Formats: sequence, structure tokens, C-alpha cells
Amino acid sequence: MNPSHEFLNHLTRRQFFSGAGLAMGGLAFNLLAPRLRGAAKHPDALNARVHPPLAGFPHFAPKAKRIIYLHMNGGPSQLDTFDYKPKLKEYFDQDLPDSIRQGQRITTMTSGQARFPVAPTIFPFAQYGQSGAWVSDLLPWTAKVVDELAIVRSVHTNAINHDPACTFLMTGSEIPGKASIGSWISYGLGSENNDLPAFVVLTPKFSPKVAAQALFTRMWTSGFLPTSHNGVALRAGADPVLFLENPNGVDATTRRAMLDSLAKFNQRAHARHGDPETMTRIAQYEMAFRMQTSVPELTDFSNESPATLDLYGPDVKVPGSFAASCLLARRLAERNVRVVQINHRGWDQHGTLPEHLKIQCLDTDRGCYALIADLKQHGLLDDTLVIWAGEFGRTVYSQGTLTKTNYGRDHHPRCFTVWLAGGGVKGGVVYGETDDFSYNIVRDPVSLHDLNATLLHCLGIDHLKFTYKSQGLDQRLTGVEPAKVVKAILA
Repeated sequence: MNPSHEFLNHLTRRQFFSGAGLAMGGLAFNLLAPRLRGAAKHPDALNARVHPPLAGFPHFAPKAKRIIYLHMNGGPSQLDTFDYKPKLKEYFDQDLPDSIRQGQRITTMTSGQARFPVAPTIFPFAQYGQSGAWVSDLLPWTAKVVDELAIVRSVHTNAINHDPACTFLMTGSEIPGKASIGSWISYGLGSENNDLPAFVVLTPKFSPKVAAQALFTRMWTSGFLPTSHNGVALRAGADPVLFLENPNGVDATTRRAMLDSLAKFNQRAHARHGDPETMTRIAQYEMAFRMQTSVPELTDFSNESPATLDLYGPDVKVPGSFAASCLLARRLAERNVRVVQINHRGWDQHGTLPEHLKIQCLDTDRGCYALIADLKQHGLLDDTLVIWAGEFGRTVYSQGTLTKTNYGRDHHPRCFTVWLAGGGVKGGVVYGETDDFSYNIVRDPVSLHDLNATLLHCLGIDHLKFTYKSQGLDQRLTGVEPAKVVKAILA
């Protein structure tokens, strides 16, 4: 039995024409490959983008060309950071009124409590900037750039536990298998940098004193989209990409010859089986080859001025720190990388919140401030959209024992605070309002679908027209439920 003959005998008409189209794609890659290889030596020889946008994208003139997503994994307490509720002092240790908590789904971590005592924040708040926005003294550095921020205090989500909530935040669905927002943007807009991935993920170190939830790769993978749009995770530390250098005895010329030979084998496999993932594999090998030069230059901070390093503080010199990740994000933005996602862990304070939340804010506050200030002084803030968000908020009532100096907070999906800055966003804006207990939204609710629709809008994408056929459905980042662009925060 000849496998090739068997393959042809079982080939349907539809499969033949589908495979023929894919084979033409392989031919196109063959024609382009020499230009890709010559680009390192002759940059002018590469006129076409390796990773172009979809036809017709963006839908309209964008305000932002790229996005930096600062994900505070675990759910920061809005009550202790941005949602100031001074009247809560009057309710200290009183039970949260049933009328406020009515219909609330509570996690098993607090559902067995006999009481739900109100825990006002112990941290002072003050007004900052011309906008007069209230910010906790946990965030003195972020307060310096408050007039660059649009603070949205009325975001809400469906999920009440970390895994589905993070999945929902990053993919628009609690169900695993969907494409992440970074992958959607990479798919639609492509990349203007041929030597770095369109979507880069950073996972900085966090304090060993705090507990942390696991990070799931579904937060940056492509789901049903082609795998070439997966986020590329750089490791925290001095060696962001393992095995980046060629082994001893293998020079760049030898590596190039090996990749060329491997590409020919893969192209033959693609011509036979028509699997588009084979072409993705070729493209990934090519990107890895280019990253051997681009990544060491990217992660070398020696050409940064002392003033810039001082802006980020002493932690910027610690490989893998949040401050170093923020500086790396600015350098990636400078190199026109489309999406940078920074996942900082340790924000899940069910107990000992005052101590642990302070650690988290000390770890990230100056980096967030420096990123905004640095982007601005480099002329990048106007077309770089920065977003700071957790997956949900925290309860006003204490989990466990409440004292004057200590308390914990459970998960709370009904309301939490997110801020945005930069491309397409109006600075010095506070949008949305919660009740006196920061428990329910009383004005201008913003769903996660609304938030994602707004992010896409800033990038020049109409979320209703941005679909991908999968499993018989036209999939969208914003799902099938109604979603709106939050125009009040747009510049």
C-alpha cells in the first residue's frame, strides 16, 4: 500500500481546492523567505511586513497603535485604592445590611460566616491633580500622574473565582478555549516589527510574603485563532529566553542553513497534508532566528539614561522585577510591538490585607507611574494605550476576624476599579459610581465586554465587525451580548 496514493484516493473535491489554496500560501512563503533572510543584513530589502494586518484593518483611524495591559492578578481591593468611601467609618464592625447584599452570590470562603462585618479601609485618601481624583496613600506615585488617567470605578464581571474570572477578563468568556485579547489584536492588526513577536507577555517576580494564584496560559494563547498569534512569554530574570544563543560550534550561517533545510521539509509536509499549523511552525522558527539578535538588544538597559533608570527606582536594576518589566514594556512599545501584557501576581488578600496590599503597592506603584511618565517623555503615550486591571474587586465586609488594624476581603464581582491612560483615552476623568459600601453600581456600569469594545475602538477596530469563524459561529472578543464603547472616557 502506497500512503501517497491512499491519501489522494480519499481526497475530496473540497479538500483538494482548500489544499491548493494553502499550497499557494506555501509558494508565497517560498518567494518571501529569501527576502526575510536578507533582511538582517539589508533592512531596506524587506518592504513587506512579515506579520501584516487583515485586509481592511483598522476599520477607522486609530488613536492607539499598541496596548500595554497591566494585569494585577488576584483582584486588588478597590476600597483601599481608588474607590473612596468615607462614610464607611460610621459602619465599622456593623453587619452589612441585607438590602445591600441581596441576591449576591458569595464564595464558599465566606458563605459560612455568622456575620458580615463592614471593614472600612485603614488607609487615608486624598485628592490629586487638577481632576481632584481620590487616591489612597498606598499609591503616592500613581497619584502623581492621575491627570493622565481615566479611572473607571464601575466595572463588573460574571465570575466569582480566579480562574474563570481571569479567563473572562482576557478572553471575553469564562469558557476555556477562546482567544485572548492580545491574540485578537495581533490577528487583526499584525505587527510593524519583523524581529519581535506581535504579542509579548511578561510575568515579573512578586514578594514571597504574599500568596499568589496560578497563572494560566489561556490568558495569552490564541484559542481558535492561528497559533502564530499566541503571546510569547519572556521569563522573569536575567535570561528571558532559554537557549537563545547558538550552541558551541554552531554559528549564525550554520543555523541559517539548518533552518532553510528544515523549512523545505515542512513545506513538503504542508503541500501534502495542507495543515496551516505547518506554516505557523516555519514562521515561528524564522522569528526565533531573528530574536537571537533582537532580544539581547531589547533587554540590555545599558543605553538608558541615568535619569530614566532613576524614574523607575532602584528595583529597575533587578532582573525580573515589576519596575524592570515596565521599562521593558516601554522599550517594546518603542519598537512597535503591538501588545505587551504584564501579569503581576499576589493581589488575593483574604486575610492580613493591610500588610500584604501595602507590599503589592510598594512593588508596583512606582513602576506604573514611571511607565506613564516615560512613555510621555518619549512621545509614545499619545498612541500607546495602557490599562491597569484585576479580574474582580473585593468585598466591603471582612473575611475572618475584623480588628481596627487588620481585616481580609473576599472576591467581589459586582464592582471594581480599572484605570486607562494614553492613546484615545481622556485623562483626568473619573467614570462610574458605586454605592456607599462599594458593593453595587449606582451609575454608569461598565461590563468587561464594554471595556474590551472600548479598547478595540481606541485601536481603530469596530468590535461588531471583528469576527472569526470557529465551530460554526462568528466568534467575537465581545461575545454575543450587547456591548458598548464607553465614549465618555474617550479623548
